[in-house]
Amino acid sequence: MTFLSSVWDVFWFYFMIFAYIAYLFVLVYILIDIFRDHTLNGWLKALWVLLLVFVPWLTAIVYLIVRGKSMAERTEARRNPNIVEYSDAEVRSVSFASPTDEIAKAQALRDQGVISDGEFEALKAKALGNKF
Repeated sequence: MTFLSSVWDVFWFYFMIFAYIAYLFVLVYILIDIFRDHTLNGWLKALWVLLLVFVPWLTAIVYLIVRGKSMAERTEARRNPNIVEYSDAEVRSVSFASPTDEIAKAQALRDQGVISDGEFEALKAKALGNKF
């Protein structure tokens, strides 16, 4: 019976350590979110921090319930700024080289024997924006 209780003691010890570390992560994440939010004024930020210091469990639960959705929106906005992906044709339209320059360079490489006729045709199609 002693072995069984010691196994459960070890299990609960590790579980409590896991819960404590998870709780610390939540507190740090809430603190980061409080200072990331530009809609809160300084007094509200100070109030949230004081509540987190003196009544941490209750404050963390209330904060996650009340401000959880906006917390997720702020995190998403910070991780994923407005990234615009451009197609090859758009990049080529703003680049310095025109399609005729690219074709001329590819033809010069073909004439020198650096690339084959098939590679030249592929580069030509790519320069013209055709899918091959």
